Amino acid sequence: MNHRLHILAASLSGTFVLLGVWGLPAADNAKYDPIAEAAKALAKMDVKPGDSPQLGKSHYRNNVSDAGSIPTEWDVTAGKNIKWVAKLGSQTYSSPVVANGKVFVGSNNANGYLKRYPSSVDLGCMLAFDAETGKFLWQHSSEKLPTGRVNDWELLGVCSSPYIEGKRLWYVSNRDEISCLDTEGFLDGTNNGPFTQEPNQNKDEADVIWKIDMMGKLGASPHNACSCSVTAIGDVLFVSSSNGVDEGHKRVDKPNAPVLIAMNKNTGEVLWFDNSPGANVMHGQWSSPAFGVLGGVEQVIFAGGDGWLYSFDLKGQGGKSKLLWKFDCNPKESKYMLEKATRNPLISTPVIYDGLVYVGVGEDPEHGEGNGHLWCVDPKKRGDVSPTLVFNSADPKKPIAYKRLQALEKDKGDFERPNENSALVWHYEGNNPKKFEETMHRTLASTTIKDDLLFISDESGLFHCLDAKTGKAHWTHDMLAQSWSTPLIAGDKVYIADQDGKVTVFELSNEKKMVGNDAQDMGSPVYTTPIVANGVLFISTFNSLYAIAEGAKPKAAAAGGGND
Repeated sequence: MNHRLHILAASLSGTFVLLGVWGLPAADNAKYDPIAEAAKALAKMDVKPGDSPQLGKSHYRNNVSDAGSIPTEWDVTAGKNIKWVAKLGSQTYSSPVVANGKVFVGSNNANGYLKRYPSSVDLGCMLAFDAETGKFLWQHSSEKLPTGRVNDWELLGVCSSPYIEGKRLWYVSNRDEISCLDTEGFLDGTNNGPFTQEPNQNKDEADVIWKIDMMGKLGASPHNACSCSVTAIGDVLFVSSSNGVDEGHKRVDKPNAPVLIAMNKNTGEVLWFDNSPGANVMHGQWSSPAFGVLGGVEQVIFAGGDGWLYSFDLKGQGGKSKLLWKFDCNPKESKYMLEKATRNPLISTPVIYDGLVYVGVGEDPEHGEGNGHLWCVDPKKRGDVSPTLVFNSADPKKPIAYKRLQALEKDKGDFERPNENSALVWHYEGNNPKKFEETMHRTLASTTIKDDLLFISDESGLFHCLDAKTGKAHWTHDMLAQSWSTPLIAGDKVYIADQDGKVTVFELSNEKKMVGNDAQDMGSPVYTTPIVANGVLFISTFNSLYAIAEGAKPKAAAAGGGND
């Protein structure tokens, strides 16, 4: 099997919704509680308090849960603590989300739930299951793009996780379409509009409310795959188009196409967009936006395929994006190339914790594991807040423009100076970059943080625990297998999955304390992130979705579906 990066998801007029204050940080003299902050965010959505309705639970993207009695051991063969298991496709890269009694996850069509699409037909599928029983409910099907793997690699399915509010679901398909669906499908007997041109109204298929083709309408050209797990604030949806390089990796195919897009979530109308990465995208753009009120300002945080972390004003300005700050997440002398690059794009989703922003650099794993950098940024400054600025001897007083492959070329007279406006809080490369076990490598994962303890996995299979305020490493653990998964903190336990299909559980501690003697074996590779919702642990493996609960008895999910 080819392990490419399987993640690896218009008019400018209109009225912008007044949003008010969303989840202001805790007072300076109070201990920051990420669970309480996520609960405040979810309280503004039409979901249950214990739900996990988007990637990273809330718009802070911090995968922390008040777990209750989540198991730390289970057995997928014997059925110990397995509430139910449902079949997925043959490759699954979408992490599940849970809202209002349903579980949603993207996969491919290898299981063939629909009669009109047998398992031999390659599709991108968004699947809906009953959260209590695992019964299959309905599927949204997206046929493969005719352009092939340059835009839509075979068998990847849907790589993005959806966003849920009330009876509506939003997600980015393998075709780079942002779709709004009815979470009831056609089970409610109604074809909700304005879109009513579904090929049929079978009860096991999706009811589309509206959809926007970001390739056809907005001119985007994703590279290999689309991946953006959208978020929303009020009536405004934030989406990345996954715009990337051409098939030869030489240039950005559509440098002027929108990258980060603000849409009216009810209609799909574009409110504003940004294409700051432009022609400087190194490879693809597979990150997802985050949101927070930072320094009293509503900020949308986006990690670009050019290796820069961006912040934009929530409302935009005059129908256009309004940049607040940008931060270069690579050393200026680092260099991008297809193999053995030292300069990296950003793929992981930024995380907001206690007024700070965290992100690590990464790359398509097929291009090697490579060196990594994890950054903590203060979002209160404005403009270029990178650690250093690059100048050229021809004009040593004016910073030069950023260059796609290498920002600083000494042989051309370039040099750098410290940036007095830097927003750097700390930078982590590992305790000893010359020692594998103490090095930060490229990552596809986001950080997960609680009690100022930060956890992150890297592509080389190391699991890191740091002090979130200082960047000091407490400990590392070699999983002996690659990991693309973001950690889950559930109560006082930390869960991390790897590609050997193992889930290792640790105590939430600045000392390495593994729970039990062995990792839990899922029986199939895990490329996704475990989540907790309403006292149940959900894990999607390559081919199955598991609901895991303390004391649960083994049973398979009901087949569901059908065209009756």
